[in-house]
Amino acid sequence: MSDIASIDKNFKVGSTIDKQGIKFYDAKSAPFVIHGLMISDGVFHRIPISVAESTSEGVKRLNYNTAGGRVRFKTNSPYVAISVKYSTLGRMPHFAFCGSVGFDLYEGTRYVNTFIPTVDPKNEHESIINLGEPSMRDITINFPLYSSVNELYIGLDENAEIEAPESYSNEKPIVYYGSSITQGGCASRPGTCYQAHVSRRFNADYVNLGFSGNARAEDTIAEYIKGLDMGLFVYDYDHNAPTTDYLKATHEKMFLAIREANPSLPIIMMSRPLHKLNRTESDNRRMKIIKATYENARARGDRNVYFLNGDDLTELCGNEGTVDNCHPTDLGFASMADALIRLIEAENLL
Repeated sequence: MSDIASIDKNFKVGSTIDKQGIKFYDAKSAPFVIHGLMISDGVFHRIPISVAESTSEGVKRLNYNTAGGRVRFKTNSPYVAISVKYSTLGRMPHFAFCGSVGFDLYEGTRYVNTFIPTVDPKNEHESIINLGEPSMRDITINFPLYSSVNELYIGLDENAEIEAPESYSNEKPIVYYGSSITQGGCASRPGTCYQAHVSRRFNADYVNLGFSGNARAEDTIAEYIKGLDMGLFVYDYDHNAPTTDYLKATHEKMFLAIREANPSLPIIMMSRPLHKLNRTESDNRRMKIIKATYENARARGDRNVYFLNGDDLTELCGNEGTVDNCHPTDLGFASMADALIRLIEAENLL
């Protein structure tokens, strides 16, 4: 059977760039600004390498996944191209390559297009998005959620102007800690994970510390997070705990460590975004453990702690918001984002 792209041009994905007058720039250099990622020895990662190595083997590896990473800049180039080199690719049967491996581009808060990888990118990817007539634009390029990027080069017209972006409205970032759902599985593209929705709504910077299958509230990661200068902490630690006893022993412990170091920090606790029609007794026990952390804090007089349960997070999508009764689709992530946005607005948390 012939390739679908041969009969439907809308499915065609280019793997090479043929553009006269294009000039490539290293995204790690000014005036480009990287958010949500650190850079060591030229490699992108999310937390200090020493912290990741001390936490667990899983966090050590997942630290190089670029979930939550963004490069921002202004340009009047009529197009933006990327040239990428990966060290690992997120290949999963239930996760669109556009989300696990691809990048997407926004002009301000408006989605423009996706830098769609080929079916077999072989650790390299080139793609271009045409923007139209030259005009100074605010550009955000979101990094892939489940791949590790070593190099990223931005291609622009050689005569185009490039400027640093405007700063986010919120000086201190929102920090998210949690599981594969937090990391972004299984968003169809990076800009549809729930943190990206929240960021665009409030013009807020953020850091994604979702570690797929490896969010276990270890002392090392709790110690690191409590020292971050953050404006809001979203604590989505639930089903990576191997047992309910483990969750009970660690959930409130991590909260108290972060609260002690940050007495006035708004903290939102979330259970797994699983609709009541799909929850088991174990799921309900876990949700009660998380709610107990919240209720204990309130009983101590803490008025800057908040709780969202699975029903809150699935209010828009019902039980139709996952790809596998666990990981959200774009609909599921939009539902999560809606719950968070309404809470942040109602309580004036940013």
